[in-house]
Amino acid sequence: MRYKIKQIKRIYGHFHRDIYIVFFAKLINSLGAFVFPLLTLILTKKLGLSKKETGIWIAAAGIIYAMASILGGKLADNFGRKKIIVIFNMLGASVYIICGLMPESFELIYLIMAACVLMIVADPALNALVADITKPSEREGAYSLIYLGSNVGYAIGPAIAGMLFENHLNLIFIGDAVTAIISTLLLLIFVKESINKTEDEHISREKEKRVEGSLKSVLLDRKILIYFSLVLFGYYFVYSQWGFLVPLHMENLYPGHGASFFGKLTIINGLTVIVATPLITSYFRGISNLLKIFFAGLLYVVGFGTFAFVDFKLGFLILVVIITLGEVTITTNCMPFIASHSPASHRGRINSVIPIIMGAGYVIGPFVMGWFVKYKSFASAWKFIGIFMFIFASLMLWLEILERKKRKKNRKTRKDV
Repeated sequence: MRYKIKQIKRIYGHFHRDIYIVFFAKLINSLGAFVFPLLTLILTKKLGLSKKETGIWIAAAGIIYAMASILGGKLADNFGRKKIIVIFNMLGASVYIICGLMPESFELIYLIMAACVLMIVADPALNALVADITKPSEREGAYSLIYLGSNVGYAIGPAIAGMLFENHLNLIFIGDAVTAIISTLLLLIFVKESINKTEDEHISREKEKRVEGSLKSVLLDRKILIYFSLVLFGYYFVYSQWGFLVPLHMENLYPGHGASFFGKLTIINGLTVIVATPLITSYFRGISNLLKIFFAGLLYVVGFGTFAFVDFKLGFLILVVIITLGEVTITTNCMPFIASHSPASHRGRINSVIPIIMGAGYVIGPFVMGWFVKYKSFASAWKFIGIFMFIFASLMLWLEILERKKRKKNRKTRKDV
């Protein structure tokens, strides 16, 4: 036990103060993450959309989110990380407050989407800020800590939202807005602007040095980022079913109680993250990011695919634990891999475009599976998801093999020189 504590302290105990502020800000914001986890049920049960219509709306919103993310990355690289985070998070929170004051109606959809878009603009700036203030050797731990903070909140927030859902929908919007405002004020007061660090930081890694040129030229020079994002597209397609197909499946099995049980599943998800994140981060540091993400894909194959064969609550709880172990592994390795292959001059833009390619799976997933379950059973849908995930996990292993060959070739070249 003492060894485990030392391992965790070694990973989380030596960051710049601003990383800990970001951790607490993410924790508070996630405590009020009421709207997004229940978005599918809000659109179907409260606003009367069909499963297919809900999938179309979420897919359409995803296209707008992509454009908002690109805008956010460009703004972050040109005007600063902190300014963009504060301005757009505050605007998004303001729109959520308006949602909380409105009656339930179809028009509410537009405001929900607007609030989400505004907050999406701030995301690339926050990821770039974390990369700015951490060394390459610290990033896996830093992103792990911030992810941990998010999920401490997610262990509680969606459960509260599930209890408020039936009779107090307005409080879901108000609560989300208030926690967003508090977390943004923390960043505003205590975190310094980091964009200046891209000018004079001690960048020793060749791929992180500032470069001139367009984002297109940078990505063409770093094709591994493009391949990586395309493979992660498949991972995100599958993971999107956590917020789309799972709650629909639960409502189908437990009519009238699906939202409540899904809230309990999110608690298990959050608690597993809290326990597993420091352990996975500390005990698997010697393994490459790509190889760990490959193994996470296999966990998704088992976790999501087995939903086709389970129809009892304990079984769902176990599957959520398996899925969450995969989620932790992917999340704690994805952003460090991107940061280690991104020049400091283009961090904001890369942190907008690459997640868009990956996140396209998250957008298309609900649309495709919404159409799928209209004509097929939930069991058939989960079988399809399991096979689909296995294909993309195999592609991630192929990427790892390519990277190993490249590293071996580079070592040989340096040795010859």
